[in-house]
Amino acid sequence: MYTPPFFKQDRAASLKFAEERGFGTMCAFDGRKPIASPLPFYLTYAADGTPQAAFHLARHNALLKQAGGDASWLLAVNGPDAYVSPDWYVSPDQVPTWLYQSVHLSGPVRPLSDEELAVQVDTLSDKFENWLLPKKPWTSDKMTAGRLEAMKKGIVGLVMTVEEVEGSFKLNQHKSDADYTAIANALGAQPAADARKIAQLMQDVRPEAFAAETNELERSVP
Repeated sequence: MYTPPFFKQDRAASLKFAEERGFGTMCAFDGRKPIASPLPFYLTYAADGTPQAAFHLARHNALLKQAGGDASWLLAVNGPDAYVSPDWYVSPDQVPTWLYQSVHLSGPVRPLSDEELAVQVDTLSDKFENWLLPKKPWTSDKMTAGRLEAMKKGIVGLVMTVEEVEGSFKLNQHKSDADYTAIANALGAQPAADARKIAQLMQDVRPEAFAAETNELERSVP
């Protein structure tokens, strides 16, 4: 991933983002062309601290033919993104750009055993059911006897050993306070939810710029 120093995230922040997002696009190379599938996942850690991304695929997914080897796969995890108009800057001679959050995890992938898959299915559903609290979480024991086992025959569990972690959060961190707050304020006024999320992230990253803006406004009031 091309990542200028202003936008580069450290390993811990990148892994935290990936785990909280829990959804990405898994990519591999079949020797002729890249192949990819969007999917949910969760992170675990080996005894030595190595991150692992656990997920599963439909049994007929072409990606499965690439599992079990030494070649690295890539899991691209994206967050909110938003277009920025040059008209929103205070400074002249700006150009259009796009702000975003993105993390790439890469490493080899191996298949899981049936026992490991059973744990994965429950762990994955538990992770996302907890997003819906206070709703009582769905659990696999609510299914008719034998139905879950029949459905699991149609999927294959896999785990990626994460050897490389790359994170880029492009939030205009290199801009002046005046331009930075102007862009965040403009994005915060947009109807698109992602634009407003980017605006909030910008405020979280540089709160002092917005505090200075508020103080300046208060001083200008007669």
